Amino acid sequence: MGSAAPRGGRLTAFVRVSIALQTVAIFFQAVTSGIAMSAPYGEMLHSAGARGMYAASMLYVLAAILAWRPGGGSARPILYSTGFLLLASLQVVLGIAHVMGVHLPLGVLMFGLSLLDLGRVAFGRARPVNPGHAASLS
Repeated sequence: MGSAAPRGGRLTAFVRVSIALQTVAIFFQAVTSGIAMSAPYGEMLHSAGARGMYAASMLYVLAAILAWRPGGGSARPILYSTGFLLLASLQVVLGIAHVMGVHLPLGVLMFGLSLLDLGRVAFGRARPVNPGHAASLS
């Protein structure tokens, strides 16, 4: 009974950290996008940042699954994280194909959505992990 709450707290913190990392990675991509347009080494930074952003999106999916299944949390973050991973995949394909007319606005959209998601998790009112799950543990 006593170990369920700390584990759920750690998993919730893992989700928060993964969303924060994803948001920072997307912001880094915006910065390196500007550098890529004006400096010869910018494309290398943007390419490395793309790998980091994609890894952060995969980490968010993992955190959401762990917070849901073993942690007893909501499955909704899995939908959000999977959506981000799909958008990141599309973003990589569009960037490689140099379709800047869609790549840049999609990056802005992803940053905005990631900020909203981070705000939802970081500043949303605290809710119990899952009352039904907690009752079944006691």
